[in-house]
Amino acid sequence: MNDLVRQHTDLSDDDLDWLHLLVSEWQLLSDLSFADLVLWLPTSDGTRYVSVAQMRPNTGPTSYQDDMVGHLVPRGRRPLLDVALDEGRIVREGDPEWREEVPVRVESIPVRREGRVLGVIARNTNLLTVRTPSRLELTYLQSASDLAQMIAGGAFPFPGQQVGMDRAPRVGDGFIRLDAEGIVQYASPNALSAYHRLGLAADLVGLPLGPTTAELAPTRGPVDESLVKLASGWAPREAEIEGNDCVIQLRAIPLKPKGERIGSLILLRDVTELRRRERELMTKDATIREIHHRVKNNLQTVAALLRLQSRRIGAAGDSSARAALDEAVRRVGSIAIVHETLSQNLDERVEFDEIADRVITMVAELSPDGRVTGRRTGRFGILDAETATPLSMVLTEILQNALEHAFPPGERGAIEVNATRTSTAHDAGRLLVSVRDDGRGLPRTFDPRSDGNLGLQIVRTLVEGELGGVFDMAPAPGGGTRVALDLPLDRHGSRR
Repeated sequence: MNDLVRQHTDLSDDDLDWLHLLVSEWQLLSDLSFADLVLWLPTSDGTRYVSVAQMRPNTGPTSYQDDMVGHLVPRGRRPLLDVALDEGRIVREGDPEWREEVPVRVESIPVRREGRVLGVIARNTNLLTVRTPSRLELTYLQSASDLAQMIAGGAFPFPGQQVGMDRAPRVGDGFIRLDAEGIVQYASPNALSAYHRLGLAADLVGLPLGPTTAELAPTRGPVDESLVKLASGWAPREAEIEGNDCVIQLRAIPLKPKGERIGSLILLRDVTELRRRERELMTKDATIREIHHRVKNNLQTVAALLRLQSRRIGAAGDSSARAALDEAVRRVGSIAIVHETLSQNLDERVEFDEIADRVITMVAELSPDGRVTGRRTGRFGILDAETATPLSMVLTEILQNALEHAFPPGERGAIEVNATRTSTAHDAGRLLVSVRDDGRGLPRTFDPRSDGNLGLQIVRTLVEGELGGVFDMAPAPGGGTRVALDLPLDRHGSRR
């Protein structure tokens, strides 16, 4: 809609915001009218109309099988649009139009904002299945007429009350019509069922909805006056009420077709099962985070025990055993970093750039006097835990290997970690990781497939076995060594 408005009209950004607010609300008008809605705006030169939005009803058959958004029609071809735009009033046609052997009643509703008519809503009702209307349908149509007059007068939608179409109650979920005093004039079967689940034993019609709702919602103190006002429809508000192990979502819409409130619409939906599942998910998420937190604590305890053992062995003069234990401490530490990050998230996915930076810092601290520095370029992005844990160990081993073997004692140097993500239309993507140092380089006879210490064996096993990727180690252009990892990713940014 933004592109069409800016391309074909002179409307301001504030006008466009108003149209977005209208479009976020007009499913209600469509459902109450049993009709399709198309928003037409006059073009900048005033010679044509452009359709910028469309809505089909959930309560009846559509009048348009095709998408109307983006269509241009010259002024004069649809006289009802001209009259509604020029005179600023709702225009109804006497005889229906025939579209592919389907009779369609056409109406035009001007869209007003701050005294100006921005465009026109064409309301098109499929009359093929018309029959004697029920009480529910008559109430729907009367409410739709009131809303249409509010749109034509610039009183609907309500500023600052934008509602997400995916979460707001809809007409079919539950519908109540109130008079100006908040007395129930009509309640749909779904609405009545929802109030019966709250504990109401009588019929709703004739009852004051505000006090009735407050009595069904248990409180420890005085009656909740805000809930009484909301359920009485005095202002456009939303709330949830709980009672009798039931959760009902309410939305109030005051009706002011001529400026004075003549009543209200109350839309409601039973969200008991939805809230129960949300609580279960919250409990599950909290449990998972607690597990990761405890795993992290246990790993840190293991690292502390290994570090203590390393000091004792070092005091005994066995330097090789101490070095091996120190390597084990760093391996455990890299895994603990992943679990610490997971303990702070709501899912099993982590932003790996933070983990990579911490691993680089942890390994670089081993360099005496900071002679060897490390840095990261590029982005790893978000990875799942099954990828992040082995990758953190791989990165630790590669960095530690470079620190120990690439630089002679006393020599300064740098290690750079680069990460790049690629994707195509036919491939979910790959993560390319490069670790490069400017040290002394590899021996001429070095074979990355078989040579190397325990650390490189761990790297090969994790990359090829756990991550399903490719590992390579070769001399870097200009000197030093370059380790390359090529890892497959799924469509969510994790490994396959």
